[in-house]
Amino acid sequence: MSTPNGQKVQIMLEELAEKYGTEWDTTFVNIMTNDQKKEWFLRLNPNGRIPVLVDNTQSPPFAVMETSAELLYLLKFADKDDVFGFKDEYERSQALQWLFFWHGSGAPYQGQMNHFNKFAKDKIPYAIERFKNETLRVYGVLEIQLSGKFTGEPKEYLAGNGKGKYSVADIGTYPWVKAWEFSGFSKEDMQPFPHLLKWIDRIGARPAVKKGCGEKYNMPK
Repeated sequence: MSTPNGQKVQIMLEELAEKYGTEWDTTFVNIMTNDQKKEWFLRLNPNGRIPVLVDNTQSPPFAVMETSAELLYLLKFADKDDVFGFKDEYERSQALQWLFFWHGSGAPYQGQMNHFNKFAKDKIPYAIERFKNETLRVYGVLEIQLSGKFTGEPKEYLAGNGKGKYSVADIGTYPWVKAWEFSGFSKEDMQPFPHLLKWIDRIGARPAVKKGCGEKYNMPK
């Protein structure tokens, strides 16, 4: 199964393929055997984290690390019509704000929730409770935006005027949030976020999203 961070870029590539016929090659990296810590990978991303994007149309090939930077790179160089971005600078700013919000305030908390709740050898109640509460707090921020609590107008997507438009802001957020059950949250935990749950279903129904999170990207056996 591919990771939420990997799925961000996979979804974007699949969306670009549907719109423009974009083509790419995929190199599988087995993080369970620490392939991402080997020298060949560190030359591309010194941080040793997946995914990494390599633009082989450049000479020498140009490597991009960090998922939000990768989404923005693809937006700039592969989405000429701004289908997944915005031409209006203020709407573009909204997309950047929500993309960076999740990158900096959402994924780190939910990632630590996963670690302490599912993978840590020693269960530390304080750590589990802290990262559970912080992740739910961040879900609440997304709920405020989608519900239109302070604007009076609910939104279907995180960024854009009116009901918003599907964009890199959604692509960069969805793979983590849709995994709320995997992280250990109950349906009761999620009850305060009805607009967020509808947003998860809305994004997840897109064919390219299904492909980007699908078996195509599972590690070959």
